[in-house]
Amino acid sequence: MAMNIESVVQENDAEEDTCCKPYREQFAEFEEVNTIIAHLSDICDTQIAKERAIGRLIFILDEYQEQPHLLDPYLETLLETLLTTVRRPQCPAPLLHVVFTVLYLITKVRGFKVILRLLPHEVSDLEPILSMLDGYTDDFYELDMAGERNETWPTRYMLILWLSITAMIPFAMSRFDSGHVSETGETRKPVMDRILDVGKKYLTVTDKTRDAAAYLVSKFVTRPDVRITKLSGFINWSLDAIQSAKSSMTDMNLLCGNLSALSLMFKHGKREDILPYAVLILNRLSANNLISHDNMVIRKYNIKVVQRLGLTFLKPKVAAWRYTRGTRSLADSLAKNGTTASDCNVKSVELDEEDYDIPEEIETVIELLLNGLRDKDTVVRWSAAKGVGRITSRLPRELADDVVGSVLEMFTHMELDSAWHGGCLALAELGRRGLLLPQRLSEVVPVVLKALIYDERRGNFSVGAHVRDAACYVCWSFARAYDPAELKPYVDNIARALVVVTVFDREVNCRMAAAAAFQENVGRQGQFPHGIDILTTADYYTVGSKTNSFLYLSVYIAQFEEYTTALIDHLITIKLHHWDRAIRELTALALHNLTFCAPSYMAEKILPGIVPLVTNMDLSTRHGAILAASEVLYALALEAKKQQRPLEDFISVDTQQKLMAIPVILLEAKLLRGLGGELMSQALSSLIEKASLAQLPLSVIDAWMSFTDDCLHHVEIDVRSKAISALPAFFEQNLEMENERNADYRSRIIKSYITELRSSSEITRMGYALALGAMPKFMLTGCLNLVLGALINAVAITDASLKWAEGRRDAIHALSSVCKTVGIDPLTASSDCSLSPELVAQVYDCLFRAMRDYTLDSRGDVGAWVREAAMIALKEITLLVIETAPELITPQICEMMMCSVVQQAAEKIDRTRVIAGKTFTALLCADRPEVPHIPYRKELLQIFSRQECSVLNWTAPSEVFPPISKLLYFPTYTYSVLLGLCVSIGGLTESLVKHSSHSLFSYLSEVSSDREALRHFCNNFLKIFRDYQRDSRVTLPLLKMFDQLLINGSLTTIATDEEINFFPEVVALCKIEIRQCSDPQKLMASSDVFSDLLQFDGEVRQKSLSHLMIFLCHKYPRVRTSTANKLYEALLTYEGIVDDDTLETVMNIISEAQWVEDVSVVRPIRNQLCKLMGIPVPMPAAKR
Repeated sequence: MAMNIESVVQENDAEEDTCCKPYREQFAEFEEVNTIIAHLSDICDTQIAKERAIGRLIFILDEYQEQPHLLDPYLETLLETLLTTVRRPQCPAPLLHVVFTVLYLITKVRGFKVILRLLPHEVSDLEPILSMLDGYTDDFYELDMAGERNETWPTRYMLILWLSITAMIPFAMSRFDSGHVSETGETRKPVMDRILDVGKKYLTVTDKTRDAAAYLVSKFVTRPDVRITKLSGFINWSLDAIQSAKSSMTDMNLLCGNLSALSLMFKHGKREDILPYAVLILNRLSANNLISHDNMVIRKYNIKVVQRLGLTFLKPKVAAWRYTRGTRSLADSLAKNGTTASDCNVKSVELDEEDYDIPEEIETVIELLLNGLRDKDTVVRWSAAKGVGRITSRLPRELADDVVGSVLEMFTHMELDSAWHGGCLALAELGRRGLLLPQRLSEVVPVVLKALIYDERRGNFSVGAHVRDAACYVCWSFARAYDPAELKPYVDNIARALVVVTVFDREVNCRMAAAAAFQENVGRQGQFPHGIDILTTADYYTVGSKTNSFLYLSVYIAQFEEYTTALIDHLITIKLHHWDRAIRELTALALHNLTFCAPSYMAEKILPGIVPLVTNMDLSTRHGAILAASEVLYALALEAKKQQRPLEDFISVDTQQKLMAIPVILLEAKLLRGLGGELMSQALSSLIEKASLAQLPLSVIDAWMSFTDDCLHHVEIDVRSKAISALPAFFEQNLEMENERNADYRSRIIKSYITELRSSSEITRMGYALALGAMPKFMLTGCLNLVLGALINAVAITDASLKWAEGRRDAIHALSSVCKTVGIDPLTASSDCSLSPELVAQVYDCLFRAMRDYTLDSRGDVGAWVREAAMIALKEITLLVIETAPELITPQICEMMMCSVVQQAAEKIDRTRVIAGKTFTALLCADRPEVPHIPYRKELLQIFSRQECSVLNWTAPSEVFPPISKLLYFPTYTYSVLLGLCVSIGGLTESLVKHSSHSLFSYLSEVSSDREALRHFCNNFLKIFRDYQRDSRVTLPLLKMFDQLLINGSLTTIATDEEINFFPEVVALCKIEIRQCSDPQKLMASSDVFSDLLQFDGEVRQKSLSHLMIFLCHKYPRVRTSTANKLYEALLTYEGIVDDDTLETVMNIISEAQWVEDVSVVRPIRNQLCKLMGIPVPMPAAKR
């Protein structure tokens, strides 16, 4: 049967990886769960089967966490099956534990209150449950006491919960006391004491059993018969435990358990029974000052006890004065949109004449709860807020109003963010319960509006997201609590505030909370301006993207004039100064977009107000102001152009002059240096760009150029990038006009940039290379040959620039940009205005050299950046050439281009492979017009069709290498593909090696009978080995690849081919490669190759054995050990290496020798092996 249940679980394991339905209609897995439960007895002793069954149940039941009610029709059946097993006489302990674990899983999903109602509570169950908990009759408790408490806590938890309902049987507990005397003469404890002992015992544990024990004690001591004799004693015991608690973990657990039990006791007990103890408990708790305890759980339970004490002091009655809303139907609310208060069914209830009996202790309770609202932990504040709401509902109107006033006093700048958050939670609770009368709304609404934008900066971060979230909850609760007529005076302010938070809050949870509150108000109140229109676009889900909210949703909402200025004003007053740089940048972009919604307002009010902020002492304000000013300036220029009006109609001359003077002001104030200088430089570059695009006349060109030059030298790439992006617009605005002054400026700038391109600093080269690439065409006219020559020289590798891969990368990007800017003139042999055929050839030659850049440094293969840039440039320039002058692409250029790209597509770096793949497919599939002279273009299109290329994942080795390896069939590509494959096959990544080697083996298997194809493959292999001799980047993976080919037997058929003489050539090349080599990895790889070559007879075997004998006395112990292991494996695998008479002796010597010993020790052993194997003993090389 154990196999049956295991098979049931195995059949359904696959479901765990599938996506579950977001909404379920029934408990679909009931039969499977019932089957697993029915066979628990068969698997309880098998650990693996038990774990699989429990794991499957956890997976199934967790899917119903959000829809637990679907389990209700089946709960009775499941519990009956489980409890029948538990009630079985002499049920083994392992089975008990498994059953109660399953029962706990069901309880966790459905909730213990529902499960308690279904648990049997017969008299006959009381004694067995107590016996199991006492450990008298069952073996499982022995496991528990043996230190396996962590494994058995679900059992104890469910037993105590079961006991809590069983102990409520309507019979006096004394009737179950038999007075039985044990063999030792001791009288058995009364049942009442035993139950209390269980509760007290488990109030000290750390697991969930403590919660069940607190529930058990609270229900049990409030029984009528138990209350008389045990309630007072238990309360005294609890208070003594609280009083004597120290800082130890055991005391903390006991303190938590007792506070939890007391809170539940005051919740479940009758008021008249527990009221006499309330004052005592309150005094003791106040004396212990638990409200300031370090432990959050203790503070939370303390608040729970305090609020229950407060409810005990007050009579349980609903306040007659509380506000009740007449219309509770959403449909009715929408139907009565715009009605007055007199039209709504709202009754003003006058205070009744009955006197309230308010004890003095209520003041202490309320004070403690108000302090709890200021607690540093959210759960404590939330509990205190609920307590404030509950107690206020039982107070007279005057006292309740005082409580509201006390809560409102928490919203001051003297209070911390925790007080604001707690106050918002309390206001939401008071409003939801109708305890916040409409007369108070004039004071409450302004406070809530402040809370909606609360954000306190703390160093390099801020706090306040929880306050804004809670303020949204207040607005949500007000929508459900008040009649539309009551909220009508505040609707516009609330709507604007919620819209602002919905689109402009930094935190996604706050944006979603505001969207939910806005939606609730639109539905319940029915009078938010354009509410339905806004909800259809800015709903709970669309606000999830911060960029989308800032840049698009805000523009849509701003089209409604009720919200336009509110959105803009919020950005200027709050977000412009925000501590987060990303928010300030989004604010500037949002202001740009919003300018078109209110151009006059932005021009007359906003822009003049932003300009003075650029010299503010606060860095965030300066940065945000410059960004905002530049974006608003550009937007107003676009609006002026759209309306065909001069810019002066929107921006005054005075404001324009102030904007243009900003660089001088900042330079004089030295605000571009030191802390924050990087941010300010980027912002100022943005201002230069936008001002140039706005065609603002500049009078301080020298100052602006000096600033730009400083940015191009800057070490931070963001500073350089911003300056480079500003250059084209700046040049076009100020230097495009043809005159002597501008021509002189252009000449000096180009010469200066070319000079800096030869700088001894890589950062300077990077900045000025990209700056040359950003030049507009008129700047390059007359200097094209100089610029291209300088960039080509910057791509070349010299001794001084060997490690400057980033500089070469940026030079290639610039080279491509310049080519695209100036275009091609095929009719001119030599031109300084556009690319001539000669320049095109030079550019291609430069890019082909860059494709061979494999520079290494501490960061790894940094040359990959250069190769990637070169591939992108090849694609862009080639597509440019074929549109204008396809005849410039010669067969030689096309072949070199395609082969170099294919090589990169077969190599090991995923990022590089992606770029190579996209470049290859773009060139191959180009058809308007097509790239000329591509070798085997038709055949390649059959392998790489446009449809397949569109879905091919170039990062996945399993998808890339099968089609790439097919290029080995075409002689033009064999060398390049094989070169790339050898690097991949000899790599380190398991998936890369697996799929690349499998593709190569498949190819060799298909051509195994084609002697000519194998010869071509081997010749290319030897050519690669010769071309990259002593280049470890290629030869090390090449040796590893060759080792795999020999092991796989892919080249066995070539061994007898005398024409190619392949294996002797490999041995000779390996000998050259390892000569004076000190790389252990390469030595061990060559040792593997020599060992695998032993399978071939004749000269190859003899030379391989000679090299292996040399390795057996190598200076590196790991090389000697690896060689010995590989030689031993070869002797086992291949026949004929050693005579059968000496084979066993040789293998024994190899296996028994300690090859890690000193060379002087292992050399005699090696010499003995040489004699036995008939090989000349290697002689040590004479020292020079």
